[in-house]
Amino acid sequence: MPRTVEAVITPSGNVRLLEPLTLCEGRRALVTVLDEKADVVIPDPSFLLSEGALSDWNREEEDAAWAYLQQEP
Repeated sequence: MPRTVEAVITPSGNVRLLEPLTLCEGRRALVTVLDEKADVVIPDPSFLLSEGALSDWNREEEDAAWAYLQQEP
């Protein structure tokens, strides 16, 4: 049975679904481009590439070590 799923198309033409969609195998799809702007901002996913490398910075010890830089004079 056909389903309608909301998505955003980036200026470069990439289609990003706004909700998870699980299919047991590949399916064909029709895309209807609406005349209204998307009210959802799709970030550039390249920031995820550095997430693993920076994960060790997200610790209480790191926050404590750098806390003096956040104090107002």
